[in-house]
Amino acid sequence: MEQRLLKYGCNPNQSNARIYTKGKLPIEVISGNPGYINLLDALNGYQLVKELKKTTGIAAAASFKHVSPAGAAVGTPLNETEKRAFFTPEDGLSEVAVAYARARGTDRLCSFGDYIALSDECDESCARIIRREVSDGIIAPSYSKRAVEILQKKRNGSFNIIRIDPDYEPEPVERREVYGITFEQMHNSILIDESMLKDIVTVKKEIPKSAVRDLLIALITLKYTQSNSVCYANGGQTTGVGAGQQSRIHCTRLAGDKTDMFNLRFHEKVLTLPFLPDISRPDRDTVVELFILEDRYIFENWEKYFTVKPDKLTKPEKDEYISKVDGISLASDAFFPFEDNIERAHKSGVRYVVQAGGSIRDRQVIDSADSHGMVMAFCHTRLFHH
Repeated sequence: MEQRLLKYGCNPNQSNARIYTKGKLPIEVISGNPGYINLLDALNGYQLVKELKKTTGIAAAASFKHVSPAGAAVGTPLNETEKRAFFTPEDGLSEVAVAYARARGTDRLCSFGDYIALSDECDESCARIIRREVSDGIIAPSYSKRAVEILQKKRNGSFNIIRIDPDYEPEPVERREVYGITFEQMHNSILIDESMLKDIVTVKKEIPKSAVRDLLIALITLKYTQSNSVCYANGGQTTGVGAGQQSRIHCTRLAGDKTDMFNLRFHEKVLTLPFLPDISRPDRDTVVELFILEDRYIFENWEKYFTVKPDKLTKPEKDEYISKVDGISLASDAFFPFEDNIERAHKSGVRYVVQAGGSIRDRQVIDSADSHGMVMAFCHTRLFHH
């Protein structure tokens, strides 16, 4: 048996925390002292990005917070507008660096203090992006020498850097204890691929390759997201994750609202906000969201953040902008029990849907999708994760 003692458990008062395996631990802590939640995020995040890379063939990254992804993405190239919206102006980024810029860009507010997971080696260009963000740590299969030098300077040297053996495979049976009682089940090794999109139940049948990629990204993300969960995706990345809600419509609303916020960050009024040069990245992320929400505080105290008072992004302007969004993909970790989920998804530009199917109201849900010209596939697979 090999073990590693942890900083503490879920909370500082929960001492004597450790991880251990029967054989050799598949991780090496290069720097820092990770805690219990750090490692839950790291190991869930790495499973996600490893599977994304295997399925898409593109380097992948995830930004994890409290055992659910704030964002996940593959390294599809950034256009100039995306570089501005994600605060990533430089050229020549590696594929894995672009993947992290996208994953962090999904929901920059929720990614504050995230744990990063990479499918590929963390190189210098990726480390330079990470250096600018507030983050707790990273897990990756390897690191360049220069990347380690850069990352070890974060958080006064306490930034957690973990290397994981990319060839490690867990035992087929997994166990956990709750209140002194051991739970046991088979590891969820189900393969998510294009075969899950074959049973198309709507009138419209065609799913373009880009949407196939996005639907698979959304499904794989849900496999490692606390249930109930719904995920919107577009352009090779998640745009909104609704996790851990007791009602599926609340998942759909939450992820839809996040997707609307994501898309409004590309509005010209947001891209051209006249920030003071010394505003920190976390403050800028908060101000952008409050600006989009038309929060009164921002406009009453604009001198703290801007060189000049910006014009408001009004509700009619926001509604018009969101009404033009189209081509969004949506996945659910179980069936949609009511058509209200589809109606809400439509408002955020969803065009392609994958869900388990099997509800007694499937017909109403399909009819709702047909009324909006959507393409919907039944994957016949539940992806609950707890």
